[in-house]
Amino acid sequence: MVVALPTWSVMSVKRREHVQRVVTLLARWASVMALSDVESLAWIDAGSWHDALRDADEPRLREMTGDLHRPFGMLHGPAAATRLHDEGERRSDVIEAIRWHTIGSVDWTRTGRALYMADFLEPGRGFMQTDRRFLAERVPEAFDEVFRQVVRVRIEWALREGKGLAPETVSLWNAVR
Repeated sequence: MVVALPTWSVMSVKRREHVQRVVTLLARWASVMALSDVESLAWIDAGSWHDALRDADEPRLREMTGDLHRPFGMLHGPAAATRLHDEGERRSDVIEAIRWHTIGSVDWTRTGRALYMADFLEPGRGFMQTDRRFLAERVPEAFDEVFRQVVRVRIEWALREGKGLAPETVSLWNAVR
């Protein structure tokens, strides 16, 4: 499957390869889960576009989002979601999945949850490979349980690394634990 990126994407080759792996994983899960064509396309589009502005510079992302406070690494999702909406994308599940894919959202449908998992579980990442592969294989049969585990592991990593937790992440954990 070839990933269709917006013409305004700002992504390195390495980032494009990551996006391709995310989309491949989402497409596989959608197929095994026998999702409707509508939901499958939402998952694939969210995966294709989630990092569309990942390599844009900080001033551009701050201007696009109007956000002067969040860490720079959290701005590409909201910026891409806003741009997609401005260009006519109206599927709220796709927009919200992209907007919050770095920190999570308690209001997500399966599209947001699937993107959050695929972004973390895609096989090109070098850490916890055996554990992540195991979780990725379980998604179609234990979607909610794997989602909870991914949220937990991501929070544990953030705390271990001394990173703060966004209020949205804390709310998500409180909703799924």
